[in-house]
Amino acid sequence: MKKWLEKNLLRLNVTSTMNRPEGFNRPGYSDQEMEAVQEFIHLADSLGMQVQRDEAGNILAVWNPGQSEKSSIAFISHLDTVTSGGGYDGVAGVLCGLGVIQYLKEKNWTPSRPVTVICASSEESSRFGVSTIGSKAMAGLLTPVLQNELINLKDSEGMTLEEAVRSQGLDWNNMNLAEQPKDAFHRVVELHIEQGTKIENAQKDVGIVGGIACPLRLSFVFTGEAGHTGTTPMSKRKDALAASAPFIQTVADTAKKIEAASGEEIVATASTIECEPNEMNVIPGKVTIGVDIRSVNDKRKQEAGDILRTSATELADNQNIHVDIETLVDNASVLLSPEVADELQEAAVKAGYHYHDMDSGAGHDIMNIAKKWQAGLVFIPCREGKSHVPEEHASIDDLYKGVQVLANYVMMQTGELKK
Repeated sequence: MKKWLEKNLLRLNVTSTMNRPEGFNRPGYSDQEMEAVQEFIHLADSLGMQVQRDEAGNILAVWNPGQSEKSSIAFISHLDTVTSGGGYDGVAGVLCGLGVIQYLKEKNWTPSRPVTVICASSEESSRFGVSTIGSKAMAGLLTPVLQNELINLKDSEGMTLEEAVRSQGLDWNNMNLAEQPKDAFHRVVELHIEQGTKIENAQKDVGIVGGIACPLRLSFVFTGEAGHTGTTPMSKRKDALAASAPFIQTVADTAKKIEAASGEEIVATASTIECEPNEMNVIPGKVTIGVDIRSVNDKRKQEAGDILRTSATELADNQNIHVDIETLVDNASVLLSPEVADELQEAAVKAGYHYHDMDSGAGHDIMNIAKKWQAGLVFIPCREGKSHVPEEHASIDDLYKGVQVLANYVMMQTGELKK
């Protein structure tokens, strides 16, 4: 089984080696993504699965050796990557989903329900600034209103989202037809690399996720007055960069204080800075600081946002500059099914593995799926927590553990069809 995983990890990444200093580049709705998807289709075919492509470009591969009419146990992940990304983010989940089929076939196990492996399209936001497009469509979240909002988004080369979708043989206006009915799936589970070090630090084998901390993103635009660096006296300056610099530390300190007081995990990051005019001999006249706040508890997230809004306003007033504050994103965090989490914990224990209860600070396809179906998320470790970089790595041993947990889950949920 481990050799099967090693061989097909390379196959799904369309590569002969995982050691690639340049990383992997498979943007959503690109020929590169489709090349990997074709390998997924061929591999699913070889496992005797029925494969279909929906209106959003998602691939659904169904294994139903018992010809059951029951709703399916489904596994979901993706094959697209960020720019110069790793070959495990997304791929691990797709590979382990197919690995479950191989594992059960080797055991001659015929499940009493179908098992579906879903390769979701365009999960990453790196190309168009919007994530999880395929799973949004599948869950009925890609509404006509949202379609109109997204249709003209452009990538770095000027191609619109609609044009990219069309280049892959799809019709943007029909994307919402990919929605699956409620009775399509009994349970949906995603396996993913952790993209952090909690499992590793806890010395556990896998992580069972209870919730996904979706972001509150704020933009703080500090406006002072540009001027000549050599001729403007210090006493007359309205330097937007010097005035706003303390706010960056305030962002980090705010999260630490809230976490210490509440005992609940929260992170806040001043993650982007734009300085204008950004010239060596010009006093900064405007500074834009982007802040990303995440917690599974939305109240803590809003608390941090309120504190930072007040802090920025007071700072600007004290420094005699102006600040404009805009909410860019305010997504409610997603709580996954406690029932599915309990079931996954049992599956891990039956496989002989120790699990770590945890939340996810990153978004995944399953957060859309969880709004319609009973859903769960399993993490496997990745070396040093590195992800979205060429150095991203998960061991074959950990991938195999993931397969065993998912296979146990199928066997527990379906039982064997008696012949």
